[in-house]
Amino acid sequence: MTRAVLSIGSNLGDRLGHLQSVLDSLGANVSAVSAVYETAPWGGVDQQDFLNAVVVAEDPDRDCGGWLRFGQELEAAADRVREVHWGPRTLDVDVVDCDGIRSSDPVLTLPHPRAHERAFVLVPWLDADPAAELFVGEGSVPVGTLVQKLADVDRAGVRKTTFTLTRKPIE
Repeated sequence: MTRAVLSIGSNLGDRLGHLQSVLDSLGANVSAVSAVYETAPWGGVDQQDFLNAVVVAEDPDRDCGGWLRFGQELEAAADRVREVHWGPRTLDVDVVDCDGIRSSDPVLTLPHPRAHERAFVLVPWLDADPAAELFVGEGSVPVGTLVQKLADVDRAGVRKTTFTLTRKPIE
């Protein structure tokens, strides 16, 4: 059984629908999901704000590489185009953490190398899992502590919306 923390975002097309497609594809494997947040884009490219959320999921048949492939398949199904680094996208699915594994593999670096400084990841993650921890530097740090260390302007830029994502009932 692997447990993955997925950061999902969209700023093109049916933003909420793209996020919902992730939950629909995960089905009963969803353990927790955050509220939906609206955030300014990261990376300096002029574009529309994102909707972001974090999903915690478990799957006995998927390893960390399998979570990466799953996310890439969902991005392809949403017609994601990679033309501009940090540019607009229909769907972005990042594997933030997978079973607490640490890896410097350039294909899948774990935990996600910039997760500890991204409010659009940390704030929703804390919402989905208040006891979450992230390996940073030499040890695990509570996500709540990482959120507190963010600059006020970064935290303020992550605005909770009234949108909700719906988990499929367990059959």
